[in-house]
Amino acid sequence: MKSRLVTGSMDSARRTTVLRLCLFCMTVMAARAAIQAPPSSTIEQRFQVALATEDRGDLEGAKRLLIELRRESPGVFAIDESLGLIDVAQGRIDEALPLLEAAGREQPASDAAHANLGGALFKLHRNNEALREFEQAARINPKSVIAQQSLGELWLDAGKPDRATEAYAAALRLKPGDEELTFSYAAALVAGKRYEEATWALTSPATAGQSALAQSLLGEIDEQKGSFESAAQHLTRAVELDPSEENMWALGVEFLRHWTFEAAVKEFAAGRDRYPSSMRMRFGLGAAYFGNGAYARAIPEFSELLKSAPDNAMYAQMLGLSCTAVMRESSPQCALLVSYANAHPQDAENATHAANWLLTDANATQAERLLRTAISRRPDLADAQYGMGVLKQNELDWQGSVGYLERAVALKPEDAQAHYHLALAYWRTGRRADGQREMELHRKYASQEKEQLDQRLRQITTFVVNYR
Repeated sequence: MKSRLVTGSMDSARRTTVLRLCLFCMTVMAARAAIQAPPSSTIEQRFQVALATEDRGDLEGAKRLLIELRRESPGVFAIDESLGLIDVAQGRIDEALPLLEAAGREQPASDAAHANLGGALFKLHRNNEALREFEQAARINPKSVIAQQSLGELWLDAGKPDRATEAYAAALRLKPGDEELTFSYAAALVAGKRYEEATWALTSPATAGQSALAQSLLGEIDEQKGSFESAAQHLTRAVELDPSEENMWALGVEFLRHWTFEAAVKEFAAGRDRYPSSMRMRFGLGAAYFGNGAYARAIPEFSELLKSAPDNAMYAQMLGLSCTAVMRESSPQCALLVSYANAHPQDAENATHAANWLLTDANATQAERLLRTAISRRPDLADAQYGMGVLKQNELDWQGSVGYLERAVALKPEDAQAHYHLALAYWRTGRRADGQREMELHRKYASQEKEQLDQRLRQITTFVVNYR
């Protein structure tokens, strides 16, 4: 008698070298596996009743029958394997694991048993153990496409694209022309930076032009080769074929990476409207607005993100950068910076952003408290020293501002505004020659402000590209 195994599926989101691309699902192997006959015809009949119950969709009913059979006849492969796979189908992987392990011991020569156990281990993120099971399945049955494909997935996940390429190539030899395997093979080649081979693999299938995944991979290849315009064309085609959140994000990031801000705004705005619960779409949109100089439009995006995750330091930093941008924006939504700083006194950088925003609102008392906290934790933070210097000058304490501003320019010599305020302090305290020198430095670095803004944009772009 043969047992029929329940099919379950496992999704594994693959990240290639730059873009995050969703590759193919790894499926728990489903097959009829050879077993020893149950000890009696009565048990065999009851086992068949359990399978029929399962066929009707009554998994709980089938499970009750199989548990009773297992109690009466322990150690039967068909019963343990079927019970385990019902648990897999119901998402109870922890309960399935000991049953599938027992089945593997009961029939160690079954490639299906090893593959199913490997699939369960993969679900539990025990990938090294899953690898061993799939390798054993492939040794038992070298013609198992499922085993080779699963090995490809696991080796790719382990950061060994060359091993993944070998496994996918073996699967393709067994199943030539299979589109899913071809695209997985190409993804492994891309991850291994074997771009020419990947391009050839992707252009050979007749349907590659109609595959969003193929277009995404071709886009990444072009990006890595420096063909940015072609990369954008492929990624745009991927969105046309499949306007998934993943594809729209990848296209927006491609525009943002190369500072094509208007196009990035358009793509991220469309993505946010289509996927309103996607935090990264809002994040990308805020960054695109910032890059385009639309700080007032960036602020609401980052403030909404910080509202949704009040402890997220990156969201607070992005809001702080927007609220204290070169063209300072006054927005009540920036008050979230103060709430964040009060709740996270150890975050000196964001406390400084909050304080500098408070200074634009003439709220000196809160600003001073935050700046003193920031300086005590990070005396090397130039912006905090600068903020305290400006605060002292707002209070007409020119002498008191000198030390803070001197430390600010020592820590950040290219800060034109810090040199300007230090020049004012020197002049007000009778040090005219020093003031003249600082004003000359101000003029020198003011002409380089665009370079400083570009540096900030590169920082923000890096945040977005690395966002998960």
